[in-house]
Amino acid sequence: MSLLVVGSVALDSISTPFGEVTDALGGSAVYFSAAASLLGPVRVVGVVGSDYPVAQLQRIRPGVIDWSGVESQKGESFRWKGKYSFDLSSRETLDTRLGVFANFRPTLPPSFASTPFVFLGNIDPELQLSVLNQMERPKLVACDSMNYWIESKKPQLLEVLKRVDTLLLNDSELRELSGDWNVHRAGRWVLGRGPRRVVVKRGEYGALLIEPGKTFFVPAFPLEEVFDPTGAGDSFAGGFLGYLARTGDLSSEGLRRAMVCGAVMGSYAVAKFSISGFDGVTPLSLQQRIAEFHELTHVDLAGTIG
Repeated sequence: MSLLVVGSVALDSISTPFGEVTDALGGSAVYFSAAASLLGPVRVVGVVGSDYPVAQLQRIRPGVIDWSGVESQKGESFRWKGKYSFDLSSRETLDTRLGVFANFRPTLPPSFASTPFVFLGNIDPELQLSVLNQMERPKLVACDSMNYWIESKKPQLLEVLKRVDTLLLNDSELRELSGDWNVHRAGRWVLGRGPRRVVVKRGEYGALLIEPGKTFFVPAFPLEEVFDPTGAGDSFAGGFLGYLARTGDLSSEGLRRAMVCGAVMGSYAVAKFSISGFDGVTPLSLQQRIAEFHELTHVDLAGTIG
């Protein structure tokens, strides 16, 4: 089944202790699509300026990612510049220039309105609501958000939560949204406001899936080298939603498998700068890493006590 993502299409300039890049492809919609397109077709809605290297976008899995919903406007593209600490656990934003993204008003092509699976990137919750108003009864809607919107537009974000099935946030965002320091209680607080499930992204510590009455944890895939964590969360979301769109399986077991796919996609994202970590990934190498993940986490508890 098709998957729609609405979010930022940006140019990132990133500095880490291991190197740096300037004006690399970035933004939530780009990372999400790079990951999700390994599992199935993706439709993208966003905006870029007249200076954006659109040809580079169109070379990312042509025929699988549909960029026709990305509008090009006269002006500068969204740019972000950041610097990471030595252990990559924290970063400093050096510059943010919204450009044409400041006036982004997502308009779905008519053929996109019936897409069954939808991911709303961490854009203004009022824009998230406008996208939902253009959709024709999607099977599943997931959304992300960020501290800025939690602080400045919490009432609007709570309206979004009434209309989505899955909320994806990192642990600090979840704590701020709920006002509770405990992630598990905070997740249950969100479940009481509309979503059927919450995915809590915890970076190098993995991710939690919180559903009514049950919780599932998936660790991050261990890597000896990590170069750029910028798009890890959006790539996780791409793997998670991409698997659900591919299989249509929304059972608890299906969601847990989707969490594993999310963790695997996150591991590709951080291995190189920008979306280069997805270069050369094939169905076979993807399946091999999933098998490695299974070996990493599997344990037979039968007979261990007796």
